[in-house]
Amino acid sequence: MSTQISIRTSEELILKFNELAKKTARSRAFLINQAMEEYIAREAWQVAEIRKALQEADAGDFATDEELTAIDAKWSYRAG
Repeated sequence: MSTQISIRTSEELILKFNELAKKTARSRAFLINQAMEEYIAREAWQVAEIRKALQEADAGDFATDEELTAIDAKWSYRAG
């Protein structure tokens, strides 16, 4: 089942959707739905991870000095 909605957006964005729809042989509605699905999935994941991190922080579950040193060494090595 699908439900119709109405949104306001820039003409430029609609033109981009139209162009992509033409190039991919997909409908604009398909692409917009795909974009919304991906956005919701990404944002839901991020919110869940933030909540998890806040629960860990509230419980006092922080990285040890050794863990922080290991992370720093890992990323310093990759940056250099």
